[in-house]
Amino acid sequence: MASTEKSHGLKNFAGVLISLASILLIFKLTETSVTWSVIQQANPELLVLAFLLHALFWLFWAVRLRLLFSFLNHRISLGYAFDTTLASMFLAAITPSSAGGEPVRVKMLVDKGATIGSASAVILAERLLDAIFFIAALAIFTFLSGFSTKFGLKVGMVFFVSLVIFIAFLYLGIKKPERTDAVVDKCYPALKKVLKEEKAERVCEYIKKELRLFSDALLQLANNSFSRIIAVILLTAAVWLSEFLVPSAVLMAFNQSPFVLYSITAQLIIVIVSLVPLTPGSSGIAEASMFYLYARFVTAHTVGVLVGVWRAFTYFSNLLVGFIITAKVLKTRYSN
Repeated sequence: MASTEKSHGLKNFAGVLISLASILLIFKLTETSVTWSVIQQANPELLVLAFLLHALFWLFWAVRLRLLFSFLNHRISLGYAFDTTLASMFLAAITPSSAGGEPVRVKMLVDKGATIGSASAVILAERLLDAIFFIAALAIFTFLSGFSTKFGLKVGMVFFVSLVIFIAFLYLGIKKPERTDAVVDKCYPALKKVLKEEKAERVCEYIKKELRLFSDALLQLANNSFSRIIAVILLTAAVWLSEFLVPSAVLMAFNQSPFVLYSITAQLIIVIVSLVPLTPGSSGIAEASMFYLYARFVTAHTVGVLVGVWRAFTYFSNLLVGFIITAKVLKTRYSN
């Protein structure tokens, strides 16, 4: 029993171990002696600025979540939206492709009166907004910066094609809901093998109902006023640009040029690559991608410390603060 718990704990912190190992490897591959000299000359005020930019990422995400939820005539406080955001980021940090964050946000929105279908629609709307922003911003910043790699272009193209296919299937599902009902009906024989016939029927009907509520909620979100849609698009830009400016602030803290355009372009490529569901919190993938891209325009003795500090602010802080908020949520809301 103890060995099972220990194994489970190691799995939960696999992302931390992989991330630390990746950072140590990057340090070994760079000019370590010069790197320590760079660290000693760090500007603490600019490091604080870098962390505050990441904190703005949390705040803007919470504001966007609250706004999207209000589109469905539901209300949550900014504090609750902030708790939901941080709790989901903790689970995202320990699951591949950050997949654990979405169920947490759905659960916490359901606790505030939403159905599973409508809460799922809000979370899907978040992801679609993010994906559309990534594609549009990657094209814009690649053009503005002139910084492109075959790797980045291939990643962007694969992501764009995948997004178009997903939106096409989503559109067909909303336009012809009877198709989704037919898919659920096909699952009925399999459900009967593990559940009693009456219960299997109830489960199928429940899934159909939630899928209809999901479709209705998506249509309701899309049919909002132009000003509301623009507001949520601007919030999405604010969410990610605040996060993408963190490396530039870190570079300035170590007396380096911020390379704002290059850095944002590289961050867009990294965030798309990090969606690949291979490791918890994309650990190893994020560090390797950042090292590969930033080594093209940042000095060798700086790139190692940049990756380490950037990961500390954008990943390890999510784990720490997210864990605290998750413990608070569990204690105050679900202890009964």
